[in-house]
Amino acid sequence: MVTRSYSNLLELASGESPPPSFDQLNRRIPRVVDIMSNLDNDYPSDLSAVSPSSVSPKDRIIIVANQLPIRVHRKLDNKGWTFDWVEDSLLLQLKDGLGEDDVEVIYVGCLQEEIHLNEQEEVSQILLETFKCVPTFLPPELFSRFYHGFCKQQLWPLFHYMLPLSPDLGGRFDRSLWQAYVSVNKIFADKILEVINPEDDFVWVHDYHLMVLPTFLRKRFNRVKLGFFLHSPFPSSEIYKTLPVREELLRALLNSDLIGFHTFDYARHFLSCCSRMLGLSYESKRGYIGLEYYGRTVSIKILAVGIHMGQLKSVLSLSETEKKVAELKSQFCDLGRVMMLGVDDMDIFKGISLKLLAMEQFLIQHPEWRGKVVLVQIANPARGRGRDVQEVQAETYSTVKRINETFGQPGYEPVILIDKPLPFYEKISYYVVAECCLVTAVRDGMNLIPYEYIISRQGNERLDKALELDPSNRKKSMLVVSEFIGCSPSLSGAIRVNPWNIDAVAEAMDCAIEMAEAEKQLRHEKHYRYVSTHDVGYWAHSFLQDLERACKDHGRRRCWGIGFGLGFRVVALDQSFRKLSIEHIVSAYRRTRKRAILLDYDGTLMPQASIDKSPSSKSIEIVNKLCRDENNVVFLVSARSRTTLDAWFSPCENLGLAAEHGYFMRLKRNAEWETHGPAADCCWKQIAEPVMKLYTETTDGSTIEDKETSLVWSYEDSDPDFGSCQAKELLDHLESVLANEPVSVKSGQTSVEVKPQGVNKGLVAERILSLMQERGMLPDFVLCIGDDRSDEDMFEVIMNSIAGPSLSPTAEIFACTVGRKPSRAKYYLDDTVEIVRLMQGLASVSEEAALTS
Repeated sequence: MVTRSYSNLLELASGESPPPSFDQLNRRIPRVVDIMSNLDNDYPSDLSAVSPSSVSPKDRIIIVANQLPIRVHRKLDNKGWTFDWVEDSLLLQLKDGLGEDDVEVIYVGCLQEEIHLNEQEEVSQILLETFKCVPTFLPPELFSRFYHGFCKQQLWPLFHYMLPLSPDLGGRFDRSLWQAYVSVNKIFADKILEVINPEDDFVWVHDYHLMVLPTFLRKRFNRVKLGFFLHSPFPSSEIYKTLPVREELLRALLNSDLIGFHTFDYARHFLSCCSRMLGLSYESKRGYIGLEYYGRTVSIKILAVGIHMGQLKSVLSLSETEKKVAELKSQFCDLGRVMMLGVDDMDIFKGISLKLLAMEQFLIQHPEWRGKVVLVQIANPARGRGRDVQEVQAETYSTVKRINETFGQPGYEPVILIDKPLPFYEKISYYVVAECCLVTAVRDGMNLIPYEYIISRQGNERLDKALELDPSNRKKSMLVVSEFIGCSPSLSGAIRVNPWNIDAVAEAMDCAIEMAEAEKQLRHEKHYRYVSTHDVGYWAHSFLQDLERACKDHGRRRCWGIGFGLGFRVVALDQSFRKLSIEHIVSAYRRTRKRAILLDYDGTLMPQASIDKSPSSKSIEIVNKLCRDENNVVFLVSARSRTTLDAWFSPCENLGLAAEHGYFMRLKRNAEWETHGPAADCCWKQIAEPVMKLYTETTDGSTIEDKETSLVWSYEDSDPDFGSCQAKELLDHLESVLANEPVSVKSGQTSVEVKPQGVNKGLVAERILSLMQERGMLPDFVLCIGDDRSDEDMFEVIMNSIAGPSLSPTAEIFACTVGRKPSRAKYYLDDTVEIVRLMQGLASVSEEAALTS
């Protein structure tokens, strides 16, 4: 039921979510058994062994989708409603695949019928008690703007690669439709709040209708166990980035713990969007793909959904199916005709008209098949509405009429179009009889029709008898499938086609019919093994096990939310990792007397995005104030060359410098530069530099920096995907050609660096602490700040020195990283602005001390 809180769309877009009321909390469905707290880190590598018993006993899952798997009928007396399950709904099949004895499933979604406000409470009670469904009631006008507006006019075309280049192509972005989309997602979130036990329940959100729902749930419960599966394609970044609300949707999805896709292509496109628009990189660890997002690892799942084997086999066993198969046999097989079958929704992406054109071309090029081959095209009703659907229908009817008039004979029509809803058993009967199934959509998220066809062709004894087949004979099937549908990668025995290439599809039809029987049998057996073992239960168990794994660290992390509206995200960090309080460190600085201060430069004192990397006069002034304090030893530890650092910090007389990760070191301005170990032999540069130049020439925007002891290849200004790919290749190439040289090859955030072995910033920290110990200056205050991987070596040395001989027993240690991310440091500050503010505070204390002494 819509409450007054939905009247303000600005409030909805901001993500404000009031806590559930006392009545709502009391209506929550009680759990039967608590979830197991100790989950294994990994599940069995052989996923074919996954069974219902591998999921924790009586886990509870809240499955959220646009529509409930419930069919609604008004009673004959017009008083009240009757309800029953939609048997072919994926959500219901998912529940059956999991097994009711092991998993308790709650559904949240809309009903297909509008329920009057006065009846909503009663309907909710019935559905909750009888079906464990929580209906989401939407005002008709809001639902229309949400579903037929934003979902079907804007998201759905874009995700299927249709750009709104003109008002007639797709839907131009409409801010009011976007607000309706956000509003509906907020209503769904509030419905989930009525039934969720946030500490234990898993939430599994389905499809593009609810892409911002994860943000509303994560904002209310920072540790919610949340998975999302996208059943549509995810377009390439070039298509997706045309969406005006592209970042809002990406960040909302990243508030999930696990994001699932049917194919690697869809996942790759999503990861590319995250890289190009949010600057996020992903890593693959032990076979799992993960995105680091503010201390949380968002896992990526790639597994195509399967079919419900039990349901399909039960339909194949029906007497109605057997009867229909016998009828179709007499209609086609007994007349010596070969049936090819297409089953598609009547929409612009299913490619029905292209298939019909290919059939026409097939009959032109192969006149010997005229009178023998029939294409039965079953056209399901369109899920959307609008002029595009009408155009598809008109083109389909006119093409069918033309083909039949041109190639038809008395008692023979080459194309039979069935455009009325068929019972499921009738569709299955057509699958059983068809010699070949044609699925030539121009773009489709998954499409399970080929899977259903394969299982139907396997049949059973009763159907073999109806078809007058010898049960001992091997079964056969043939598939012609589009390259652009999600099931295509898993069907390696199918004939894959580009549906836009009419001639190629026509030749594929001929090939499918003419292929040797033994070859057809082998292809069928290969497909049957895959489809029968990778059913909907396998898919659901695999997804939930990955979701359990992705959520296993929730209790070990401290979580808090940051950001406003749909930019909200949760920071999750180690329990001991916390923000550095400037007041606290200034207080410690004030009461200590022997201090070591180690600072990185790029990304710490200077923002990474700055064009001019030289220090400002303000930074020089702060550093000088710290260096003039005789109680301080201040060092700048950088990857930059000593020439650059010397020029930039020449006004700082007492500042220590460590250049090129510490290979060169100088205690103060007038001191000599020391080197780490013997003088570097840089003959290896003659090998490495030509290799780097090769990659620089082929990677637009990349550069080489030649330092005294190291070489750095940077792709900061290159295309992020191509640059990252080239960097991996370059790393392998350099490691190979420099295998016998005394150097190490390291990858940075946007760079590949070759430097002498054994050189790192950690050695600088050891050297500074050792020097202070030799001079009788045991530090009682240590501050070390850095932002990237190379600084982690310093943090490790500093933290390992606690209670050691190089530090005072009462020393206060502050190892601090820039940005909230996993680190060996125990503290963090958000950005360089806070770093400068901190250094200014410390400099003020030193200046006060100098004035009072």
